[in-house]
Amino acid sequence: MLSVVAVDDEALALRRLEIAVSQMPDASLIGKARSGREGLELIRQLRPDVVLLDIQMSGFGGFDLLDSLEPEEVPLVIFVTAFESFAARAFEVSAVDYVLKPVEFERLSAALNRARRNLHLATSEQRAAELRTVVAQLRGRSEVGEERDQPYAREFWAQRRGDFVRVPVDQLDWVEAERDYVRLHARGQSYMLRGTLATMESRLDPEVFVRIRRSALIRADRIEAIRKPNYGDYRVILTSGQELRVGKTYLRSIRNLLATTVGLRA
Repeated sequence: MLSVVAVDDEALALRRLEIAVSQMPDASLIGKARSGREGLELIRQLRPDVVLLDIQMSGFGGFDLLDSLEPEEVPLVIFVTAFESFAARAFEVSAVDYVLKPVEFERLSAALNRARRNLHLATSEQRAAELRTVVAQLRGRSEVGEERDQPYAREFWAQRRGDFVRVPVDQLDWVEAERDYVRLHARGQSYMLRGTLATMESRLDPEVFVRIRRSALIRADRIEAIRKPNYGDYRVILTSGQELRVGKTYLRSIRNLLATTVGLRA
């Protein structure tokens, strides 16, 4: 049985973790904490196999907690984060994994299974050393302000044939809604990412991306031409040659964006 402690200052996020772990027969949530300091004491007291750790918490955050642990106290860490840029770095380190918010049962289960496989592959000192490395990298991104001063995403980690693939935002051509997912189109490839188009739109720079209909966003500098083949029918032609339909109510926003970016009159 894998013993787990969850640390998150958001009550709903913590409850979601609690419910998810309770449904896993081979894992047990032995403690939960609403702050980094409380989580630090729980880890020292309970010595769990794994900690589900929110990175960004007010006051004493996830990095502070990890920095305060002695090597022999360090469990396996699964980062819980809303930022793919944090997740991407964590994913590259075999000693840790990540789960994006909002937490999904299957993704958390996979992360815990990965932790179980890695539990006895290294000594606590080796795990601590590896964890120090990834935390230094993550903290560096945070302290230079990439997450705070750059409010828009620079990359996404999306699924393609079962793998997680990094998709830089500057390679995106357009994005479309597809039920509970969005499909990212980039350089002739497509990738699936769970979420809504509205959420995606909020994470992309509105001076770069524009919605052309309820179910699609495009990158403005990928627009080659705007075509009106029939009355009331508008299309955008992308530099890739792809032709996409434009909803009437979204035409003005496209022309306004083009006026800003390439000096055309709206």
